[in-house]
Formats: sequence, C-alpha cells, structure tokens
Amino acid sequence: MKVGIIGANGYGGVELLRLLKQHPCVSVEKTISHSTQGCKLTEQYPHLNNVYEMTLEKIDIEGIARNVDLLFFATPSGVSKEIIPLFLEREIKCIDLSGDFRLKNGLLYEKWYKNTQAKNEHLQNATYGLTELFRSEIKNGHLIANPGCYPTATLLGLYPALKAKWIDPKSIIIDGKSGISGAGRNTSIGNLFAEINENMKAYKIGLHQHIPEIEQNLKVISGEETRITFTTHLVPMTRGIMCTIYVDLMESIRTQEMIDLYKETYKNEYFVRIRSANEWPATKEVTGSNFCDIGLKVDERTNRLVIVSAIDNLVKGAAGQAIQNMNVMNDWHEKTGLELVPLYP
Repeated sequence: MKVGIIGANGYGGVELLRLLKQHPCVSVEKTISHSTQGCKLTEQYPHLNNVYEMTLEKIDIEGIARNVDLLFFATPSGVSKEIIPLFLEREIKCIDLSGDFRLKNGLLYEKWYKNTQAKNEHLQNATYGLTELFRSEIKNGHLIANPGCYPTATLLGLYPALKAKWIDPKSIIIDGKSGISGAGRNTSIGNLFAEINENMKAYKIGLHQHIPEIEQNLKVISGEETRITFTTHLVPMTRGIMCTIYVDLMESIRTQEMIDLYKETYKNEYFVRIRSANEWPATKEVTGSNFCDIGLKVDERTNRLVIVSAIDNLVKGAAGQAIQNMNVMNDWHEKTGLELVPLYP
C-alpha cells in the first residue's frame, strides 16, 4: 500500500516515518508540510540520513491522490477538517491524528478547541480509532479519528471496570502527566529547557480539550452521561503519558478480583499489559513501543480503585495507534510493523 503523511515535519509525523520504515506492507510515497515545503526531510531531522531521502512537498490534492491509497494527517487541530473531505471524495482513506473528527457534537469542538467545526456528515461518519474498543467499526472505516494520548491511556484504564459496572462513573478523577513532546515542535516560552527542566506544572485545569473526548466515550461504554475531574501536568521528560485514575467502587471487590477482570478483558489484546498485584507501570517501560501498561489497586479502606496507566504519547498515543488502525482497516495482522520492544533504560 502506498501512503502519505501530511504534517510529516512534526513529532507525530516523524514518528510515523520511523514506524512505517519497518512495515512490510507499506511504502511512504508522499511527505507533505505547509510550513517547511521544499526542505529535505534530513534538513529537519538529520537522524533520517540514509533512511528517507525525500523532500517535504506542498499540498497538491490531485497529485497526492494519484500516488497514495491512504493518508495520515499529523497536523495541528483545525487543519485536517478542511482537507480530509477533498481526499474522501477521491476515495482515499484517511487517518487523522488531530482532534478535528473525534467529537460527534460539533458545538463541543467549537467550545473546547476554539475553532469552527467540521461538517456534521463527516463528524458522524468518522470512526473513533481506539483499536481495542472499536475494532469492528475501524475495519470498515474510511475516516479514522485517532484518539488523543490522554484519552487512550484513560479509556483503556477505565474500560473493564466501567463495562462491568464495578465503579461509579460519576466519581472519576484523573491525574495526568505528560512529557514535553506532547506539546509539539513549535516554540513557546513554556516549552523552553529552562522552563521545563527540574520543574513540574499543572496546565489547562478544567479546560483541556481531551475532557469532552473522554466523556463522550465513557458514555459509549457505560450508557450514562459522565463528568470527570481531569488535571494535566507537564513533567521534565521527552516522551510518556501516565494517568493515575481514582474512582469509587460500587461494591466491595478485592485487588486480585479486579486484576483478574482486566486480564480476562484484555486477554487477546497484545498491546495492553496488565501488571500483577503491587506492580506499577512506569513511562520508561513503554517508551518507543505501542504498549499500554496498567496497574491496579483496590484501597479497601476508602473503597476506591486506583488505576495507573502508562503509554508512549507518540506511539500508542499517536503514530503507533494510527498504524494499528491501518492494519485493522486492511485486514493485516494487527502487530505488523509494531512489534517493538520498549527502549530501556
């Protein structure tokens, strides 16, 4: 299959390039960038020397459509909603790593993303690309809305207990922490080394655009309207997402029972790994991989469940999951091109 990447000059785009290089069923034919068109990939990323000798091109709808079967969009929010419909008309399958098609309610997109919404027909036809939960829908999809990094870690962490109705969906509190690569490659004062190093700070409290995305899909799982408390933090590391989730139990359940439920739920899911009792995931243990590692503890004193979920924000939280979805869409083995051992230390 011939693929292209629009937004190939960002961190999500270059991670797609890294992973697709070893995919046996794919060749990257087009690398597109509006801001750095005309530059060689190796000018932007010297580590790609002797790997990708390609030039970043401008957006040429007809030229791209003639040369690819599927497009990845690793663009900032607000871009893909304008361009993807033009490719769908030409029967090019699209996987969007931005937030433009994740929310079914376009008014919520306008409120949280501070931008105009995509056309409703495209919002309703888009398939939410959390592979482990929506595999059958993804298989027949033409427009995949790849999940955000925080929602991926959160929803995979909550799904088994919520589906089993063992937890109170009205009590969910999520403490999320992210490495700086989640902010993208654009420069800002908040991303400077002197601001990030030896520092940790909360941001977008009550305002993070992933809140409605998480709530929308919690409703799909539980059938109930859900409001979460979600606080995000920036930590001094390059990659990684860790979400520590606190939720009230509906009945008395022991830790081992909860672990057994999660292991049974995810027994056929290669990329979700459930830890044994008193073992907790760390971001370093999933770096560079498509794994989501989950640890669980029932606090019998407070009758609360504590869930710790860790992913690499650029892989399972972006490029890796996009490729996992591409594999499902094409009926390829889901692990194809993604059987990566995490980088450690």
